Amino acid sequence: MIKIALVDDHVILRKSLGILIGMLQDFDITLQADNGEDFINQLKTNPLPDIVLLDITMPVMDGVETARWLKQNYPEVKVLALSMIKNDFIIIRMLKNGARGYILKDCEPSELKTALHEVYKKGYYYNELITPKMKAKDDPEEDIPVHMLNEQELIFLRWACSEKTHKEIAEEMKVSHRTIDGYRDSLFKKLNVSSRVGIAIYAIKTGIVQV
Repeated sequence: MIKIALVDDHVILRKSLGILIGMLQDFDITLQADNGEDFINQLKTNPLPDIVLLDITMPVMDGVETARWLKQNYPEVKVLALSMIKNDFIIIRMLKNGARGYILKDCEPSELKTALHEVYKKGYYYNELITPKMKAKDDPEEDIPVHMLNEQELIFLRWACSEKTHKEIAEEMKVSHRTIDGYRDSLFKKLNVSSRVGIAIYAIKTGIVQV
């Protein structure tokens, strides 16, 4: 059985989710917590889960902090972010802190099941929320070599993994906003992605940006 921990401060949603996952084959809910601090405390008396289904916005210790703590202390535990927030900056932040996937709370049960299985078996789950075209890229060897990106594209790629807006990146790189759009579009084409998150995933997978 795949051991699942649920960390979410919305009690009704969490307990309902626990019932749903319990009805699916192959999964066992071993721990439920209200926030990251509660989760860490419960780890002292509970078995280490295989996957943590982790909310983002929580009191005391949120999902970003919890993912970072897990990455530092138990990197073998896989994190699947579960949130109502559909925001590139938050998704990138979670991926940089070790999340293996990101799904919305209003997703279909079938997607949740697929996400849990793929995170457990493959180590990640990339859905259309992250970027449609990355979904088919199961093999890291298919990524284009870093040397095919020019210096300015690499600089932009690193900034794209931050929380700066394109306007702020243009100021940092001392170029126009239109030039930044050109770097973005060039990377979309070269990397075969369609979002800033897709760019960030490439940067993380190839080690251009250290996580």
